[in-house]
Amino acid sequence: QVQLVESGGGSVQPGGSLKLSCAASAASGSVPRFNTMAWYRWGSGPQRELVAGIVGGGRANYADSVKGRFTISRDNAKNTVYLQMNSLEPEDTALYYCNAVDQWGVGSWGQGTQVTVSA
Repeated sequence: QVQLVESGGGSVQPGGSLKLSCAASAASGSVPRFNTMAWYRWGSGPQRELVAGIVGGGRANYADSVKGRFTISRDNAKNTVYLQMNSLEPEDTALYYCNAVDQWGVGSWGQGTQVTVSA
């Protein structure tokens, strides 16, 4: 069973930056290959929103609201995905979740890390 652990959340002022990390581990010690890794967030809206996703080859996609400000990257050797967030806005305040889908299509979620942007 895969576990995803997020870190790097916190409180910042508008215009600030944060970098989130999500590390995967497995009780068996063998972490599967992930086809896709992604960040979602749940803010004031009614449902979780896809923020950014990245496939194994490095191709990434972003929500329109974060394009040009956020950058997703992954280190396959470390089974870790990152989200660099710059020019943060109050509207980015949310609980950010990591998601990973392995080569068999099985998805895993982290517990979330809170990001708060306020003056």
